Amino acid sequence: MDVRRADERYRGGDPEAGIESRHAFSFGPHYDPGNLRFGALIACNEERLAPGAGFGEHPHSHTEIVTWVAEGELTHRDPAGHETVVRPGDVQRLSSASGVRHVERNGSETTLTFVQMWLAPLSPGGDPAYEIVRGIADATPYAVPEAGAMLHVRRLGPGERTAVPDARYVYVHVVRGEVALDGEPLGSGDAARVTDADGLEAVGVTAAELLLWEMA
Repeated sequence: MDVRRADERYRGGDPEAGIESRHAFSFGPHYDPGNLRFGALIACNEERLAPGAGFGEHPHSHTEIVTWVAEGELTHRDPAGHETVVRPGDVQRLSSASGVRHVERNGSETTLTFVQMWLAPLSPGGDPAYEIVRGIADATPYAVPEAGAMLHVRRLGPGERTAVPDARYVYVHVVRGEVALDGEPLGSGDAARVTDADGLEAVGVTAAELLLWEMA
């Protein structure tokens, strides 16, 4: 188990434009050849956008982009005609495939915080696709077969336990609260990279929300 603390993340974004970013992996100007990916995961970005702030139209390719909103509302728009508002509890996925452009913005009057995770596909190319699942439940994992990955959402109360998937690679990100993962304390923004996970449990120390990626 490789634990990475919230304050170890690379700082990015554009604070003057109301964008604060925290990157868990090598990203943009923060190039770290020893921290390029874990399993299929190549980015796990914590984003905080002030009211009205956002990312103008920009391109992606050969990436599966999964977004989880912690607080506020994220507006997504792309040239294919998708225009949606992503709220807490929703899972949004953009398969950029051979190439796609989109806009992400906080169109509300409150601060928006979200986690955006990028995964490398098993095969390059293909046609872009967009999907949003409203109000995903803890017991319903979200599959990203293009990357050989599965996202599990876990919400725990104090003392509540949940099994960690047994898999070659498991990435655990704490969205909020505090947990103990195999006895290791993790707080908001902390993450653990687990190789060959087998029989692990996460226990809520406080009310907590976790994202767990199960990867082959």
